[in-house]
Amino acid sequence: MKLTIPALALLTLALSACNDRAPTTDDAATPPVVDQPAEDMPPATAPTPPATDPMQPATPPVADAGDSRFDGYGDMRFGMSAEEAKKAWGGELNGAPGAGEVCYFLSPKWVKTPAEFAFMVENDKFVRYSTESSKFVAPGGGKIGMTADEIKQLYSGRVEEQNHKYEQGGKYLRVKDTAGSGVVLFETNAAGTVDEWRVGVPPQVDYVEGCS
Repeated sequence: MKLTIPALALLTLALSACNDRAPTTDDAATPPVVDQPAEDMPPATAPTPPATDPMQPATPPVADAGDSRFDGYGDMRFGMSAEEAKKAWGGELNGAPGAGEVCYFLSPKWVKTPAEFAFMVENDKFVRYSTESSKFVAPGGGKIGMTADEIKQLYSGRVEEQNHKYEQGGKYLRVKDTAGSGVVLFETNAAGTVDEWRVGVPPQVDYVEGCS
């Protein structure tokens, strides 16, 4: 059959309409191509911490000792005269020797009793400082409230133990400086905890009754 020109025009429009149709359901269901590996990648995992031995006691953390030293306190050094020690302290210190006394204590004005914190002077020499306050930390990290076992762990292999002179079951735990003559001495009570410590040079560091 021979098509006329108007018929050809109608056929062209019909074909064009077919090409511009919306995508079918099958077209829409075809998933897009994504650049992904063929297999799922395993999620990242954190490293497993090393196992700890529950039978091994943990060593107490070493606290900052601040001004506490085996050879003195702050700028004060054992062996300084009383006046030199006062100047090195740089503040007001209360205390003075009584008539005929060669041993006495100096304390900062902010302490309530000398037992809280005090410096010992004997024969006009600064020889020791001591405390019963938990605010202070001894050289090496020991402090009030620690157990005897914690002190022994903290100063491993350096502790000399002696029985307390007055406290039944109490101990003196003595630790020498590795580089000098200074000593820190911890006193424990019957419960086995530190309730006082002092740092000084022998023999004064071993005095258990104040100046004797």
